[in-house]
Amino acid sequence: MRPLDGITVVALEHVIAAPFATRQLADLGARVIKIERPGSGDFARNYDQRAKGMSSHFTWVNRSKESLTLDLKHKSALEILRKLLETADVFVQNLAPGAAARMGLTPQTLQASNPQLIYCNLSGYGENGPYRDKKAYDLLIQSEAGLLSITGTPETPSKVGISIADIAAGMYTYTNILAALLQRQKTGKGSVIDISMLEALGEWMGYPMYYSMDGAAPPPRTGASHATIFPYGPYLAGDGKTIMLGLQNEREWALFCEKVLLQPELATDRMPISVGQVILGLLGQPGQVCSVANIDSDVLVLRANEPDVPGSDSVSRFAVESSRIDPPTLRQFFRSRNVKPSRLIYVGNDRLVVNLLQQRLVISWHGRDYNQHNAESCR
Repeated sequence: MRPLDGITVVALEHVIAAPFATRQLADLGARVIKIERPGSGDFARNYDQRAKGMSSHFTWVNRSKESLTLDLKHKSALEILRKLLETADVFVQNLAPGAAARMGLTPQTLQASNPQLIYCNLSGYGENGPYRDKKAYDLLIQSEAGLLSITGTPETPSKVGISIADIAAGMYTYTNILAALLQRQKTGKGSVIDISMLEALGEWMGYPMYYSMDGAAPPPRTGASHATIFPYGPYLAGDGKTIMLGLQNEREWALFCEKVLLQPELATDRMPISVGQVILGLLGQPGQVCSVANIDSDVLVLRANEPDVPGSDSVSRFAVESSRIDPPTLRQFFRSRNVKPSRLIYVGNDRLVVNLLQQRLVISWHGRDYNQHNAESCR
């Protein structure tokens, strides 16, 4: 038995944020009925064809769901949707601002016939404010929340390589729905949840905000290095390869000097705590640790992973990469001994194998065709 067995979620959703939230509910056992437009379905279906002929984005956020097409411009289709919502536990929608209200799909209307319904509205900018009627896209939210201002190099601001604003909003949608289900057990009543992408990503920007309090300068863009912790980033080893160092306190610094650099005397100098507080002559400039530059990368990693190194948890994360400072490839990640096979997800041949909470689940790929479950979902 899975945690959300018996829970029905109706999702009037598209693209990433809302589908990401409801997919996690589906992975926990909820029955998720995804409403799609006739003819084309969720337009994320057409982003690419890299996942066995399906879109990688769509496959990622829509596994384990049922697909139901409804043309909500027609009264009969709206009646079918309302009928589903009379017995549903959760309704999630991320339509364009005002679209759900124009169709009469407001919390007040739906909860009048189903008081236990949990209604979740996910938007770009929230119900209030000057941008409430604007559509939102991940890149714009990353910029507006200030994420681009602290990401990249001093010369070039960079977006995060994944849809981080969508993911942030999806996670808060998911966790708030779980909280609402718990609250309903106590009160017997549904809830109304309002999530915005801008506020979700803004919460994740809490550290830069506090760092910049009282008119202080914001964190600088430092590439793969850390703006406030040192050494924490890429450094050249003696063989020309790049090693990623991550040291966060003086205990780790002393251990690093003694067991990895084999120069315990260096630990007598206070560990530098930021790029701006480099110990000149000892650590050089950001991107170069003089003592590291004299040791080959494989030797550094071997020393860091010696079983007799006290507190090796602090240093065993040093990872050698190529001289181009490329991160591990996805293929390397999935082959990593740190990734348990029971945690991985395999998509292929109409089947999806998911292992969740140590229970092996085999789930058919419900949403391959956008109208696959019309009759079944309307029963």
